[in-house]
Amino acid sequence: MRILIIGLLPLALGGCIASTALDVVTLPVKAAGVAVDATSSAVDAATTSQSEADQKRGRELRKAEERAGRDAEARRKWCEQASARERELWC
Repeated sequence: MRILIIGLLPLALGGCIASTALDVVTLPVKAAGVAVDATSSAVDAATTSQSEADQKRGRELRKAEERAGRDAEARRKWCEQASARERELWC
């Protein structure tokens, strides 16, 4: 009976040992996958997509146009209130 148990023991434990060996072998690959995911997430957070860059540029252009409009309006008002001599020099 003892010989039968000892004979069947490797068959019973074979799946457990194989599973453990597979886990040990694939662990570095899984860890590298997690590291790559973390790195790619950090890179995505640090970089700007083309659409984000376009939106930012459009916002900058609108602000510049608003500023130019305000400056032109201020200059027009100043020229209306300026003396004749100042108008000759600046307007």
